[in-house]
Amino acid sequence: MTIETLDRNTLVGFILVLARVSPLFLLAPPFSSSMVPMRARVIIAVGIAIGLSPLALHGQAIPSEVITIVGLALKEIVIGLGFAICIACLFAAVDAAGSLIDTQMGLNFGSLINPVDNTQSGSMSQLYAMVGILVFIVIDGEAWVIRGLSRTYELVPMLSMPSISKLTAAVSSAFAGIFTAALEVAAPVLLALVLTDVAFGVVSRVVPQMNIFAVGFPVKIIVGLLVVAAALPFMGSWFYDQLQRSVESGLAGIGVA
Repeated sequence: MTIETLDRNTLVGFILVLARVSPLFLLAPPFSSSMVPMRARVIIAVGIAIGLSPLALHGQAIPSEVITIVGLALKEIVIGLGFAICIACLFAAVDAAGSLIDTQMGLNFGSLINPVDNTQSGSMSQLYAMVGILVFIVIDGEAWVIRGLSRTYELVPMLSMPSISKLTAAVSSAFAGIFTAALEVAAPVLLALVLTDVAFGVVSRVVPQMNIFAVGFPVKIIVGLLVVAAALPFMGSWFYDQLQRSVESGLAGIGVA
């Protein structure tokens, strides 16, 4: 009887842990990237859930009532969604920075399928998204995220309920910071392109015979690409700091009610 109870308790605990881990593979790149096959994502999610189950259970006895288990599963999904959204907002900011640059350079007319999130986006948006994924892998971002996910079980144990107000505030703060973070990434390129537009405006007043649209378009692309090449090396340290803030923001919004 003890073995059967332990098996049931372990199995239900694993399912609850998987419910908290799964949103990470649905919302947060690169875990949710379409470049990773669905079968691989499922295997990785199950592996992480198996590793976190002993930490999450930690001698706790899961109630046997079906209604209680369903309520706990919904609670786990809500916590996982809150944490995953905070991580996803970081990559949304990087993608938004690329979109701002595309708009300013005039490259948003040629949209392509972005392999990261399987949506249409411009060339610079795809470039910044891929660079963000590469930086994430280089700095062991997945280790940061998994450690942060394990930390959520210290803040909200499996049998406790989270504070919805704190979780909502953290998600709202993460969404509000997307545009600010995008401007931080795209600021050098946007400033260079604005100065280029001002220079062409002065030239058009001095030499009105010149076709500014024919000359300005390729020049803006060249200036934008040069500044992007000069600014991308500095993106690593920025991404590292922002990833720390995203994990901390996700953890700050998770607490016992």
